[in-house]
Amino acid sequence: MEVIAKFHRVKERIIAAANKAHRNPEDIKLIAVSKYASTTQIQELIKAGHRDFGENRVQNLQIRVEEIRNWVADTFNSGAPLAEPIQWHMIGHLQRNKAAAALEFCDLIHGVDSLRLAEHLNDLGQTRALPIPILMQINTSGEPGKNGVPIPAAIPMAEQFETMAHLKLIGLMTMARQSDNPEDARRSFSLLRETFEELRFCRICGPHFRHLSMGMSGDFEVAIAEGATMVRIGSAIFGSHQEPAMELRT
Repeated sequence: MEVIAKFHRVKERIIAAANKAHRNPEDIKLIAVSKYASTTQIQELIKAGHRDFGENRVQNLQIRVEEIRNWVADTFNSGAPLAEPIQWHMIGHLQRNKAAAALEFCDLIHGVDSLRLAEHLNDLGQTRALPIPILMQINTSGEPGKNGVPIPAAIPMAEQFETMAHLKLIGLMTMARQSDNPEDARRSFSLLRETFEELRFCRICGPHFRHLSMGMSGDFEVAIAEGATMVRIGSAIFGSHQEPAMELRT
């Protein structure tokens, strides 16, 4: 299928960007953003061995996860259908009233951008065996309308997160300013890396603090050059001119 060819092309570009930056390509996780993907396209990627998928909205995440779980159970009819489990990433802005639902269906929340949201997640995490893994979203572009913690507040916010027994802060996330020129995103990615390094230097977070989620279809190679460990790619794999499958079903 065409989506598989696009997927492999993206993987090749990730490897090339990592090699150019003298990095190990295995240290960079590709998150396939399935907002504009059909169910069949996701199934093809799973059969090809891909395991990380991202959704922007909790409602769509729930529908998508349940749909794929049922397909996996029907297709791989055994006690352990997949050697490696599928990982679902909540990459959009998360409202507190949707947090409980998100936790039922995702493995990592990328966009924790406020103390109130973190406190709510921590409260929800009291019933879980393990702490909830999260990324703190930083507003590196300085755009007033963008979600994210302001850079000057990153250290005190991380200190607050680290006091919460049911959360595990494993890295940072950002979204660069939209532009047709990938180089326009470099400053945002550089600022996120600098913030990450400052938090590590201050020893605020533990050894699990090691991820930088940054870079999308138009600028992921620049993000890799600046240290991204997770890139969130949708249109370069699935295209962007079809109706989101989830919205058609709700």
